[in-house]
Amino acid sequence: MSFVVVTDTSSNLPTPLIRENGILELPFSYYYEGEEHHCLDTEAFDGDAYYERIRKGLRVTTSQITPQAYADCFEPCLKEGKDVIYVAMSSGISGSCQSACIAAAELMENYPARRVEVIDTRGAALGEGLIALQAAKMRDEGVNTTLAAARLKLASERMFNVFTVDDLMHLKRGGRLSNVSAMIGTVLQIKPILKGNEEGKIVAFAKVRGRKQSIKTLAQMYDKLAVEPEKQLVGIVEAGCKAEARELADMLRANRPPREILTVEYEPVTGSYVGPGALALFFESEEGVRSYDGGSIAGLMKQAVAKAGEAASDTLHKLREKI
Repeated sequence: MSFVVVTDTSSNLPTPLIRENGILELPFSYYYEGEEHHCLDTEAFDGDAYYERIRKGLRVTTSQITPQAYADCFEPCLKEGKDVIYVAMSSGISGSCQSACIAAAELMENYPARRVEVIDTRGAALGEGLIALQAAKMRDEGVNTTLAAARLKLASERMFNVFTVDDLMHLKRGGRLSNVSAMIGTVLQIKPILKGNEEGKIVAFAKVRGRKQSIKTLAQMYDKLAVEPEKQLVGIVEAGCKAEARELADMLRANRPPREILTVEYEPVTGSYVGPGALALFFESEEGVRSYDGGSIAGLMKQAVAKAGEAASDTLHKLREKI
């Protein structure tokens, strides 16, 4: 094994899948009624009861993972002579990724022969979890740490995170919403379609009327943007809306069936921000998908080619300056 794969509970991977793939998992903390809680066993988490309590007014707060907690997890792996790849929640919505980077930098000074790679997925829930599964697969295939990290960063850029919520106030209250008033559409039942952008921040990029249309729009995004879905493990995450998650899965299978669909319930930390009724979809697209604004997949490909051309031109210019 070339490296150890580490993620956190916001990756939303079912506990049996975490164990089956030999992934280490760090817990985020959440608090209500004066007590600290963790969710390290998804099988024991009663999501329906939790989200019903939030609907009735339960206030939940959360905290970041500290640099010391990361160091305590990573260091035993380094002592055993193994590298670490940590698959992190988006730096655009949490400071925990930066805490991991701090711990990684300090540890690599003490263990110069080892690598700690922090992958900022710029996603959460299965937008993070699917990347962690890819990391485990690369580890098992014997891919070295540096190459695996490069591939995972590219995979994160191509992972489309798109979702809808019942009530934007949960995201606004938690400071996770970047570009839209939380009061939008309450009376008219206008539902925002949200995504993780190129910085990993949550932004609204479309509005539709009614819950049914918002779910249909998620499926339409998949139909338009998914690349080779027959080879993909696609993720659906729901917060107390299992029937609608099944409805979305049926829509995905109708036109461009994926290889497999993994449907899970939002774990309590991320779920406290998106709120009851949140429904999210995660799938792979082209490299420029995070800047998607409603255009075609061909347009995304042109953007990616143009971006690569600009990077090559910039590199050539710098080389000429040195000659």
